[in-house]
Amino acid sequence: MSIRPVKRIVQAQPTIEGAGVHLRRAFGFGNTADFDPFLLFDDFRGDRPADYQAGFPWHPHRGIETITYVLAGSVDHADSLGNQGSLGAGDVQWMTAGRGILHHEMPTGDAAGRMHGFQLWANLPSSLKMTAPRYQDVAARDIPEIVDDDGTRVRVVCGEFWGRRGPVEGIAADPSYLDVSVPPGRRKTLPVDTHRQAFAYIFAGSGTFRGASDPFGVLTEKADDVVVREETGNRSLVVFDAGDEVTVQAGAEGIRFLLVSGKPLREPVAWYGPIVMNTQTELRQALQELQDGTFIR
Repeated sequence: MSIRPVKRIVQAQPTIEGAGVHLRRAFGFGNTADFDPFLLFDDFRGDRPADYQAGFPWHPHRGIETITYVLAGSVDHADSLGNQGSLGAGDVQWMTAGRGILHHEMPTGDAAGRMHGFQLWANLPSSLKMTAPRYQDVAARDIPEIVDDDGTRVRVVCGEFWGRRGPVEGIAADPSYLDVSVPPGRRKTLPVDTHRQAFAYIFAGSGTFRGASDPFGVLTEKADDVVVREETGNRSLVVFDAGDEVTVQAGAEGIRFLLVSGKPLREPVAWYGPIVMNTQTELRQALQELQDGTFIR
């Protein structure tokens, strides 16, 4: 067994999307080779409705899958195929855009005005770029939660973990999507398939992700001019190198993070906003279809 070393740690950066939603972007719209098959990860949260209530009006997607995970508040959605619904706290929607869909997403805060959720984009391989769109809407009650003897809790959204399998299935990248909570002061080692790319996104508490070459969490690694810090906290993205385990030491308040991994596609990417194809020709065709009104098939 080999512990995955940390390649780098970065902070999610403030940005504005949709009709004025304030969020933090951990990665996306750049060189995403370290995250293949994933393309983008956003953390949208706040307690001021003015920062999120304008939402994400009608927009297209093609060639990707979008994964929305809501922790607080709700997200109402509808699309050009007549589907509609609402995601509440703890719910997940895995949307395969495939050959094309138009949809909109409108966040609403809870009774205290709080809204919190994540959206992850996963690329589709060339063989499935033009597949039929589909949804997998998963209620919070249907997501298995495992509680270990030391109090560590893991919600298994997708993939298999500690003998339990998440409800989302049939995804091209065969990903694993876990919501992990480790109690204060606890050290935990979690398995990760060695053939997958993996990252962790911390959204509560703090802790140290340790590599085999850095067993005490000291400042010994450096990548892309970013020093790997001893302790990571809120809105930190941890990018891992190769290995088959991830080890985390929780801080004084514990730590909660998403642990996401997937098999890299290693295919060319032609990208324009929410449309992701393999070639510029395919991308131009998609944009022309949007103008012509033939995008939805």
